[in-house]
Amino acid sequence: MTKGNYLSSLLRSIKTVFSSKDIAMLWHETTTSATRVRLNYFVKKGELYRIRKGLYAKNDEYNRLELATRILTPSYVSFETVLVKEGLIFQYYEPIFIASYTTREITIDQQIYSFRKIKDEILVNTIGIEHISETSIAIKERAFLDMLYIDPHFYFDNLNSLDWDKVFDLLPIYTNQRLVTKVNEIYSKARKESI
Repeated sequence: MTKGNYLSSLLRSIKTVFSSKDIAMLWHETTTSATRVRLNYFVKKGELYRIRKGLYAKNDEYNRLELATRILTPSYVSFETVLVKEGLIFQYYEPIFIASYTTREITIDQQIYSFRKIKDEILVNTIGIEHISETSIAIKERAFLDMLYIDPHFYFDNLNSLDWDKVFDLLPIYTNQRLVTKVNEIYSKARKESI
């Protein structure tokens, strides 16, 4: 790659968040030290924004949901973040909630990223996960099940938009009888209320 094309190759990308490994691959470099030197140069010149160690953006207007799934991998956006967006709960939550292999809370640029541990077999199963704008995000039915999986007493304000066929199709990936019982209980109650 020619000297002037390093930055332009990043700016042309549809991604807003890059790991140093992403950049090394994009620049066709095998040594991370050369990549690191170039990245430091572009950050010092103000042409790239360092989000945190190993993560960079074109500027400070990067996609926060895209970053959420790049901090710890594998991971996907779920729980309250999706439930609010889809209208299943009405209370606003400021943190972005992410399913991950560990429980951790990280604050970057005044945004809280709240990671919740979920079993590896569930985490790596891509059924019910969409890839939108470089982000892995749960569909509302998967977020509903994820929430009940970690908190069986969670209150939902509105379940009218749930596709119950999808809920029951996704349920086996959790291999959890307590969850099956809870979902059947909620489904029965929802059906009675809709009559």
